[in-house]
Amino acid sequence: MNLDKENIKKIRGLILFTIFVLVALWNYKLVFEGIGILWKVIFPFVLGGGFAFLINIPMNFFEKKLFGKAKQAQKKWALKVARPISLIVTLVTIVGVVAIVMLVVIPELGRTVLNLGKTIQEFIPQVQAWAMELFRDYEEVVDRIAKINFKWDEILENSIDFLKNGAGSVIGTTYQAAKSIISGVVTFFVAFVFSCYILIQKEKLGEQVKKMMYAFLPEDWRDIFLALGKVIHKSFTNFFTGQCLEAVILGLMFLVVMAIFQLPYALLVSVLIAFTALIPIFGAFVGCVVGALLIFMISPVKALVFIVIFLVLQQVEGNFIYPHVVGSSVGLPSIWVLVAVTVGANLMGIIGMLIFIPLTSVVYTMLRGIVNRRLGLKE
Repeated sequence: MNLDKENIKKIRGLILFTIFVLVALWNYKLVFEGIGILWKVIFPFVLGGGFAFLINIPMNFFEKKLFGKAKQAQKKWALKVARPISLIVTLVTIVGVVAIVMLVVIPELGRTVLNLGKTIQEFIPQVQAWAMELFRDYEEVVDRIAKINFKWDEILENSIDFLKNGAGSVIGTTYQAAKSIISGVVTFFVAFVFSCYILIQKEKLGEQVKKMMYAFLPEDWRDIFLALGKVIHKSFTNFFTGQCLEAVILGLMFLVVMAIFQLPYALLVSVLIAFTALIPIFGAFVGCVVGALLIFMISPVKALVFIVIFLVLQQVEGNFIYPHVVGSSVGLPSIWVLVAVTVGANLMGIIGMLIFIPLTSVVYTMLRGIVNRRLGLKE
């Protein structure tokens, strides 16, 4: 090896890096504590970045629809007011949707839950009668079944008393709980303000990041990071947009069809299926199982009708709606979607199922580009 200044500099850097790694491994507890403290500090800003990414999707839609032509014409008033007005319209829309859910859907769901309690109370004696008839030759089993006493009113009353007295006293008297609530509110406020700043200044921030890359990174690494950022933005935006739209369409389809067939709990089951459909592949089936059980308590025949409707609508959704609404937005073959959902569920639960599909799409897209590029160079 030629020990010139450049090689000596590389060897010195490698030795320092090795010493740093060994010291970090030796004091791994301090390292993890430091990482925990650092995470607490940056968490509001990470959360704000997540808010900004999600809010940016509808904000871009409103900005293009309301000010697209004016911005293309380079009109000064449009360039100044397009972003703030689009952000305000987006926030008002989000608050409006939440308000509709709270004022319309939640009271309806509350009434449904109360009716469900009465239905369960009426359904339990029927189940007891079936079970006693089934095990009539086993006296001990029949005695235990006969002793089962389900009183929904008492359960509901005890739950309300706990919320009024138990949970209220815990929250009122526990300093740590109050501190956590205040900390959560402050974190949310900081994250929200930070997300608004990002959205208002996103072009400027993007230019600053590019300047830093041009200043500190080699050309190859700079191109890789810029390409990776574009792929990540495209994959996550397309996935979340398509998945949310597809879930809304599926929920509305169930609401209309269940209303036509006069099935019980139409609103509750439709909302449940819409929310669970946000989880790819398995989500809607969870809603189907819960909905079928709820309807079964009223009428087994109607529960069977609901299952048939679910299978039919799933075929319509899978063959017509999903390919057009979501389609190839994530750019993943079906086998890799299944792998991403399974791995994400095992590592991070429901959030992992949502995040790992676009993440896998990013890896798949970048790897496919690298392979095609290498094959093209070889040819």
